[in-house]
Order: sequence, then C-alpha cells, then structure tokens
Amino acid sequence: MTTAPPAGPAAPPRVPAGLFTPSPTSSARPDAPPLPPVRRTPLVVAGLLAAALTAYVWSAHGAKPGVLLLLGLGLGVALFHSRFGFTSAWRQLVAVGNGTGLRAHTLLLGTTATLFAVIIGTGTGLFGSQPAPSGGSLGVGLVVGSALFAVGMQLGGACASGTLFAVGSGQTSVVLTLAGFVAGATLAAWQFDLWKDLPAWDPVVLSDHIGWFGSWAVTIAALLLVVFVSRRVQARRNPPPLGPVPSARGAAVRVLRGSWPLAAGALALAVLGAGVLLVSGGAWGVTSAFSLWGSELVGALGGHPENWTWWKQPGNAGMLAGPVLADKTSLTDIGIMIGAAVAAALGGSWALHRGIPWRTAVASVLGGVLMGIGARLAGGCNIGAYLAGIASGSLSGWVWGAVALAGTWVGLKLRPLFGLGNPKPGDGVC
Repeated sequence: MTTAPPAGPAAPPRVPAGLFTPSPTSSARPDAPPLPPVRRTPLVVAGLLAAALTAYVWSAHGAKPGVLLLLGLGLGVALFHSRFGFTSAWRQLVAVGNGTGLRAHTLLLGTTATLFAVIIGTGTGLFGSQPAPSGGSLGVGLVVGSALFAVGMQLGGACASGTLFAVGSGQTSVVLTLAGFVAGATLAAWQFDLWKDLPAWDPVVLSDHIGWFGSWAVTIAALLLVVFVSRRVQARRNPPPLGPVPSARGAAVRVLRGSWPLAAGALALAVLGAGVLLVSGGAWGVTSAFSLWGSELVGALGGHPENWTWWKQPGNAGMLAGPVLADKTSLTDIGIMIGAAVAAALGGSWALHRGIPWRTAVASVLGGVLMGIGARLAGGCNIGAYLAGIASGSLSGWVWGAVALAGTWVGLKLRPLFGLGNPKPGDGVC
C-alpha cells in the first residue's frame, strides 16, 4: 500500500488579470527612496515669482489671463509630482514592452474626452468663451510633423509639456532642448510659405457625424482597446519595472512633497486641461507660444516677423501684436515652469545640473529643433495635437499618436549616436 505524501500548503487560486490589475514585470518594483529635504531658496524664489506674476497679470490684463496662469501653475505641479511623461512612456513601450505609461495616457485621454464632451457638447464656457473642439487637418504635414516630433523628443529627452516641467525643476540639459524648441518653431513660422501648401484634407471630427455622445463612446472604446493590446504586449515581453522616484509616507505629505501615482497625475491633468478649455474656449496647448517667443526675439533684434506669412494668418496676427503675458498659451507655459519649480523645491529635487556631455548637449538642441519644426508642420505637439485631438474626437489625434509611436522607434535607433542609452529587457529597473 502506498501512502500519499503529506499535502503542502494549498496554492493560491489564480485570479484572471482584470483590465486594471497591474501588468506583469520581470521583477517587483523597488521601494521608493526617501525624500531629500526641502530646497528652501528655490522654493522662496519660485513662490514669490508665482505670486508676483499672478498679481501683475491679474491687475494688468484681467481675471481671465490670471486664471489661465493659475491653471498653468497647477499643471506644472501635477506634471512634476506625477512625473507624467509622454517621451518616456513611448520609449518604455517600444524598447521593452512596458505599457504602464501608455495606459496612463489612456486614462488622461479618456477623462479629458469625457470632460470635453460635457463642456463642448453643452456649450459651457467662462468669461464669455465658446468652447470648440481641436480638429486638425489630415495630410502630409501631420504625418511628417508628428514623425519629426517623435524623433526629436527621444533625442531631446522630453516632449513639449515635459520640456517645460523639466526646465522648471532645474534640469539644465532640457534648457537646451527648450532653446532648440523655440528656434525650430520660429524657423518653421518664418518659412511657412515652404510648407503651407502641402497636401491635406479637412479635419474629421466625430461629433460632426455621430454627435458628442457617439464621439465619446467611440473614443472610450478605442482607448480600452489600446489598454487591452498594451497589456497583452507587456505580458508577452515581461519587461523590467519602472524606476521608483523619491516619495513620502502619509497621504498629506505625499500630496505636497512626494511622488503621485500616474493615475492621480492623469486625473489632475485632465481636470486642469478642462479648466483651460472652460476659461479660454480652446484646448490646452504648448508650442504656439514657442513660435511667439522666438518671433518676439527676432523683432527685438531688428527683424520684422509681422511681415511673415505665418503671422498674417487669421488668429495669429493678434497673438503677435498683443502682449505675451496676455497670450493664453504663453501664460500656461510660464505657469507650468514656475509650478514645477515650486513642486521640485518642495520635493527637494530642484537642482541645476552641470557638466553636460557635449553629445548630450547636441542631442538636446537638435531634438528641440526637430520638435519645434514638427509641431508646426503637424498643427501641434503631444498636447495640442495628440491629447486635445483625441479628446475632441478628431481623427488627426489618432494619426498623430500612431505616427509618433513609429517615430519613437527611429529615435531610439539614433539615441546611441549621442551617447544616450535605451531601456533593455535585462535591466533591473528601466
């Protein structure tokens, strides 16, 4: 007679992976390192700058620009605390199959699409604004521009919004990216006649065909499909986890100083972006201000940007003629940089980085120039074209995202030429 071996501990039941359960990685994510102490001097300087600039804008230009600046400050805080990135998310997905960042995008896109459907569908606006969707044209400029932008953000190390919050947090190399970004956007505006007649078709906005509820439903269904596919890819490739960032114990301290979950960042950005739409009537954008800043500099140096065809276009002439601190996009961009500086100083992370390798510096400037040119050709960046486009139910936003994903692969191939590394499957943390 045989005796059955003693039964060991029962294996835990297998729970099927749900839509929002964590996707597998090759190892557990390490614990976050402790927070460094508050950087008091940068905090005081950034705080005083935020208060003084808000008071000036409010008194000189009115409540509407003042509120837009406050929304920009909030965007900067949310971007920094959540380290919400587009560049790194696409790089992680293409290089090692980690779709965590991309799934955070879908939460941001879905929440923004929901808020946009309510706001635009009901015609709700503040300060007399009339909210309108962001529908970009479909054509050669969109494809070429989004591809150039994707390559540029992998070389420059940040996207449009990421460039602003990285500059605010003291990352010196990204200051070079911002300088290249402004130069590229200004160059593209100056040479508008060379590319303005590229083949293009009228925008396709779903709400014009199936109403706002139908547009919202199709957008959410498409985003759920992206979540499903990215989870399958991650399960098959089993990538290393994302690297942790310094955080704090306790919810209250974490809100003010520590890192936020990507989901919290996505929700905060969606609400603040919807606030920009409510106040201004247009979606949150970034890169039109770069063309304005560069053109203002050209004018200060004796040039005549007012004679450029770009600035004679409807809507652009008034932007160049008016004060920078009354321009919607300039206000939110400046707010993002100052808000990120406040958040970085509170988190103890604000620091100027010295000794930038020359190849990194070249990549930063070149990446910025490519992004500036690409954003003008494509009619926007990862915010104005991708986020606002998809949230508005515009086909252009989906085309921008798909081409940018392909352009990311090209950018990853070019990064080693400049001494920049890429995530690898065997990394302990990527």
